[in-house]
Amino acid sequence: MNLHEHRTNYNKSELSEEIIQQDPFDQFMLWFKDVQTSSIREANAMTIATATADGKPSARIVLLKEVNEQGFVFYTNYDSRKGKEIAENPQAQILFFWDDLERQIRIEGRLEKVPAEVSDTYFYSRPIESQYGAMISQQSAVIPSREYLEEKRKALKNTTPKRPESWGGYVLVPDYFEFWQGRPSRLHDRISYSRPQTPKGGVTSQEGGWKIERLSP
Repeated sequence: MNLHEHRTNYNKSELSEEIIQQDPFDQFMLWFKDVQTSSIREANAMTIATATADGKPSARIVLLKEVNEQGFVFYTNYDSRKGKEIAENPQAQILFFWDDLERQIRIEGRLEKVPAEVSDTYFYSRPIESQYGAMISQQSAVIPSREYLEEKRKALKNTTPKRPESWGGYVLVPDYFEFWQGRPSRLHDRISYSRPQTPKGGVTSQEGGWKIERLSP
């Protein structure tokens, strides 16, 4: 398969220091509003990349469910491969790519579990079949067949769902954002926001502000 001639020239928009927001959360919400009014089906779909303690990476698509003053929230099984990797190494990155808008956002930071009551609230807001799905799935575990899942679903018929302790939310608390806007001739716009680092390598407080820089494409 030869993809040498498979290319797109990006020319829909631009990103400059004159128009960006000073806070990366505000810039994210500005772009996210554009996605919500576009033809993109899953505006909140994002790739999350995690790694083991020794640095072996893995990535998959999850759905963003909330953005708050702390960070970016999604829900999953704590005993899944990603959950085990997060327990070993809470550093992670999420990635949004919106091809219709020729835009990409990379966000790096530390993952923390949300409080149990927050997970409860979201769990019981989901459709009942999704609640059953979370109860049935031992995410990432080997199972014998599709029928195995179907039998487990039948066994739960007419029961009252209960959030498993192994299922809940994480919030990615960011210390780095990178906004990418496709431009002609591969001279793309890339602007990053980073937290100033303390001498020991830890991230400073929210009051420390964000350092904004343009990156070479």
